[in-house]
Amino acid sequence: MSFRAGRVAIVGWTNVGKSTLLNRLVGEKLAAVAQVAQTTRHRIVGVLPVPSRGQIVFVDTPGFHHPRERMNRSMVQAAKDALTEVDAVLLVIDAEAGAGRGDREVAEAVARSGVPSIGVLNKIDRVTPKSKLLPLMKTVVDDWKLGEVVPVSAATGEGSELLIERLLACLPEGEPIFGDDVLTDQTERTLAAEWVREKLLHHTREEIPHALAVLVRRWLERADGLVEIEAVIFVERDSQKGIVIGKGGELLKRVGTEARADIETTLGRKVFLALNVEVRPDWRNDPRALGELGIV
Repeated sequence: MSFRAGRVAIVGWTNVGKSTLLNRLVGEKLAAVAQVAQTTRHRIVGVLPVPSRGQIVFVDTPGFHHPRERMNRSMVQAAKDALTEVDAVLLVIDAEAGAGRGDREVAEAVARSGVPSIGVLNKIDRVTPKSKLLPLMKTVVDDWKLGEVVPVSAATGEGSELLIERLLACLPEGEPIFGDDVLTDQTERTLAAEWVREKLLHHTREEIPHALAVLVRRWLERADGLVEIEAVIFVERDSQKGIVIGKGGELLKRVGTEARADIETTLGRKVFLALNVEVRPDWRNDPRALGELGIV
């Protein structure tokens, strides 16, 4: 049997579960997940080896949306650029919500790319009965002209094995792109910042999700194995700083405790995590701040 390897972009309208799907397919937590639109801000690579058969390099992208700030324009452009750099595309649609105008916009962009594509109906665990999926499957294949459609649940894993099989069939024959020990292109610093931001999104999602950013400013690996990390949380207004800190510093402490647990799991080492909050007005339109955060 021939060995197949290639890059696969995971694209879709914002908040359809792309990052949850990436984490499910590679079997590791690589992308921040929250019930907030535009959680993913830059492309994230996750490598899935299929023993003796192939290697799938997933490229998780920011969700398509109608951008206003410089940051959001960069995010959407990153998603569009990914379509020109891959061997196949997964177009993820929220099966519970159904097909919307945004989904159609993404489908049109995928069609223009000319790249082999599979429609992924996500969140099928929330759809009862499953016969409700049939009209959406017909729309994806007949109207949007995608090659095929696979229903999945990124939350439970249902359909993920079939999706991997169908993806392998789309990829070209060739050597592995990455070595056997590579899981992602994300640095440990980037992952640490993402876990802090994820916890912040969970606790502040109604108030200030898009005005938050996290930057690791200091990383020290001590001789005794402890990793000391200092990170700064950007917000845009003093009132947002108060929300992030919480009464008596309670919310910031909770975020730090939860994020440290994820970082320790990622690193396999004990971590000391210090968090500070900094007001940086309009940072989403500041090229310098976006550069520091790796968004542009």
